[in-house]
Amino acid sequence: MKKTVMYLLLLPGLIFLTLFMIIPIVLVIGSTFFQQGSFTVAGYVQFLTDHYFLNILLTTLEVSLVTTIACVLLGFPAAYYISRLGPRKKGILLALAIFPLLTSSVVRSFSWMIILGKKGLLNNAIVGLGLADKPLDILYTPTAMMIGLIHLFLPLIIITLVGVMENIDPDLLKAAESLGASRFTAFAKVIVPLSVPGLIIGSILVFVGSLTAYTTPALLGGKQRVVSTFLYQNAMTLNDWYMASVIATIMIVITFVVIGLMNKLATKLNPKG
Repeated sequence: MKKTVMYLLLLPGLIFLTLFMIIPIVLVIGSTFFQQGSFTVAGYVQFLTDHYFLNILLTTLEVSLVTTIACVLLGFPAAYYISRLGPRKKGILLALAIFPLLTSSVVRSFSWMIILGKKGLLNNAIVGLGLADKPLDILYTPTAMMIGLIHLFLPLIIITLVGVMENIDPDLLKAAESLGASRFTAFAKVIVPLSVPGLIIGSILVFVGSLTAYTTPALLGGKQRVVSTFLYQNAMTLNDWYMASVIATIMIVITFVVIGLMNKLATKLNPKG
């Protein structure tokens, strides 16, 4: 009886997801294999053999990977520090970490345009301090996209890691140190392995979010194309919905491959879960 009630509670959500997510995704993927009534993989062959398309894909993967690594390196120590604080201080710092999420990505991107432009705050400071003779070309480059995406997704990985780290018993570190381990060794052997679930989930969120983000790359990347902006260009500018569907399918496949690899990595780093 309890299982029947649970299934009934799940039914509305399953129907909604099936109608508005699963069926549209299946239709989009299916449409890439049929053109003018016949089976074809010409779109995939064209995408994977064209150097222009491949460069866009490689740029997207590079931006997503660097963004993920940077978010992990910046977010891990911040999350650990926050997780060790008392409830009041932890709440304040978590609120500060979450605050950027309350601001539109468009507003944040325009802010970075002001900071990173040739006459922006960063270049004015660099030239003013004599670190460079002329302003640096930062805006409308992959670097600008990475900076914007790090700002966009860093709060996600901090929140995810804090949720995991605050459940790690501090006495485990003391026990490791009492057995002769240094603080660094105790941290590496105790905290890092136990934080793997949050680290993997946070990394997936950041990587997939960076891979599919549109607004930030479109505003900060300029003419630099990534997969999401290339998809939009094909669909809305060129009106080539077939190629847009191919690009969307490739993004979906990459997402599932990354999730699978991350899960395998999590199992290897923390076999006991």
